[in-house]
Amino acid sequence: MLKKLLIVFILFLLAIGIGGYFLVKNFTPVDIFKSAVVQEQIKKKIGDEKMEILNLAPALLGFSKPMTYLLLFQNNTELRPGGGFIGVSAVVRFDKGRMELLKVEGTEVLDKNTPADWKPEPPAILKKHLKVDRWYFRDANWSPDFSESAKKALELYQGEGGVMAGEIDAVASITPTVVEELLKLTGPITVDGIEFTGENVTEKLEYEVEYGYDEKGLHFLERKNILKPLMLEFLSKLKKFGWSNFQTYLGLIQKLAEEKQILVYSLNPNLQESLDDKDWTGRVKNTAGDYLLWVDANLASLKTDHAIKRVLNYKIIQQADGRFLATAEMKYNHTGKFDWRTSRYRTYARVYAPLGSELISVSGAMKWDRSSGPGEVDQGEELGKKWFGAFIAIEPGQTGRLSFSYLLPNTISEQIKNGLYTLFVQKQSGLPEMGLTVNTKFGTTISTILRTDKEFEFYVD
Repeated sequence: MLKKLLIVFILFLLAIGIGGYFLVKNFTPVDIFKSAVVQEQIKKKIGDEKMEILNLAPALLGFSKPMTYLLLFQNNTELRPGGGFIGVSAVVRFDKGRMELLKVEGTEVLDKNTPADWKPEPPAILKKHLKVDRWYFRDANWSPDFSESAKKALELYQGEGGVMAGEIDAVASITPTVVEELLKLTGPITVDGIEFTGENVTEKLEYEVEYGYDEKGLHFLERKNILKPLMLEFLSKLKKFGWSNFQTYLGLIQKLAEEKQILVYSLNPNLQESLDDKDWTGRVKNTAGDYLLWVDANLASLKTDHAIKRVLNYKIIQQADGRFLATAEMKYNHTGKFDWRTSRYRTYARVYAPLGSELISVSGAMKWDRSSGPGEVDQGEELGKKWFGAFIAIEPGQTGRLSFSYLLPNTISEQIKNGLYTLFVQKQSGLPEMGLTVNTKFGTTISTILRTDKEFEFYVD
């Protein structure tokens, strides 16, 4: 939603910049914004590509009707399938470009007040590893498709009695990466005597809500009180410096949206379609060719993802019977050590493959922390894909590997044999970066087309 906040906010700045037009009688702001004269002037300043973002301004800013957003702060140093652990939520309303921050609170506050008779069944792996008796709002983003996670978040938010739950028009999310990158442009901000910069904002904020509140004599449920003044100061800083750096901000927002650090889901089908077209919704892609998505879920290993370096290896080898065996292996390099925010890394990993794929073997799966026996392997179908899942833990300073080998469906085998193979590798939402290597041994000379999300650094062997 910061994506929304940011886009909307930037659009609001734009409205200020052309504010004189808004004074014209008998024209609404939407009419003025969409007029050929204004559009041409804006296009000259920012270019055709960025105009696509601005054309959503009227809908996002609530010019046609007020827009109320449920904003999820997804902490990607505690990675979850939909982007990161939902530690904080906010309710924000836009009415004709005016923003009102209605509520900011830690998700533990809402979850603590869950009605006793509201007990939606959680995913089995959460029940097993987190010992929860119901599906809480904070764990809503279990789907790697943000649109699906957003629907679940709204369902749980409503079930737990969230503020203005029945008036939400859209769900959006940002990760700490967004705040870091923006603060690098605006410069530091100071709240409660603490200076936050692009380099330290994530770690300092995590310390404040985990330990700093106690040092100040605050109650546990008050530990995230700093978030509202921080957010307001942050937005004030953006407004102060936004117009003079308008193109830079707009370009950064577009980049962060493409990297899935900013995600949006709208309950309005037409607006959702427009957002889908711009790839801002974190959808799991529908593809005719080969497909690969690796999804991690940090399960009670603190904020350890900040110390995990990942490289995904994908290999395809033709078998004697003519079918093709794919192996997806993740190499986790734990660069940290035990401290207040870092522990052994505990993740439940799922790999999404083309529907019809058949699991052959798994290597590296564990039952629990430091266990020696092989762990259970799950599989299922979701989002038009086949998925396989297993748990693994990695100690600080160590490297862990988890791999899934599976036969690709006959449709992909035929594409390979006909020289028409394509591969789409999709990066998990919220993941800052990950290496990728692809090794194809098809046994024939073909032209391989590799397609990936823009966030990957990849190599073809």
